[in-house]
Amino acid sequence: MSGANAADAGKADRPVRHGPDRLLVDSDAHVFVDDLDLPALDETDLHHLSRVLRLRPGTSITVSDGQGRWRPARFTGLTHADIDGETRIEPSVAAGVTIGFSLLKGDRNELVVQKLTEIGAERIVPMTTQRTIVHWDAARASHQISRLRRVAREAAMQSRRVFLPIIEDLTPFEWAAVREGAALAVAGSTPLGPETTTVLVGPEGGWSPSELGFGMPRVGLGPNILRAETGSIVACALLVAFLTGQVTPAP
Repeated sequence: MSGANAADAGKADRPVRHGPDRLLVDSDAHVFVDDLDLPALDETDLHHLSRVLRLRPGTSITVSDGQGRWRPARFTGLTHADIDGETRIEPSVAAGVTIGFSLLKGDRNELVVQKLTEIGAERIVPMTTQRTIVHWDAARASHQISRLRRVAREAAMQSRRVFLPIIEDLTPFEWAAVREGAALAVAGSTPLGPETTTVLVGPEGGWSPSELGFGMPRVGLGPNILRAETGSIVACALLVAFLTGQVTPAP
């Protein structure tokens, strides 16, 4: 088979992933509800729609259950929306994409979760590593993880996601490292490829010798040294781009 024909065959075998429905993309707002047949809005969402976005009653919105199902609706200005179309199902475009990141200072944890959600990560794992500077006790960890889940929900609404990402509880590196297919982001390593679905990004101080000695695959994220939050975002963007066919690995 010629090189051209081989390339064409590879394209034919590759699954075609379409973008989200235009009705979903073009709606004036997107919210998550527990019941798609009786879409009730909580106080926070109602305030956002009516006070922040200033939607008028009758405005087109979409509602989702966070599990891939969604349907068109109309904003009423009250604590419920009126359904305005049939339930639809969107396939997950980034199934399996997992990013683990070492806790960061200040509001950078929220930034990472927000951007990973917008890009399309399926699972996000806040981690503690040997060189993690930030330390949360049990009470603070519970509060902060709840906050990160709210950030992810808001980012999913903004980006019209119909799958809410899983934000795991604070996880020690050793637990995250045992995931099948997990790789460590290490500058200068072999470039990240589509065979990897889980990437762990270390703290500003880098991985410790014992963590590097875990025997996990190592992947590079580009020619430069990246800040910890940038590394998480770049890793996620590359993985989602591979899965959706937006980019293909160099031969």
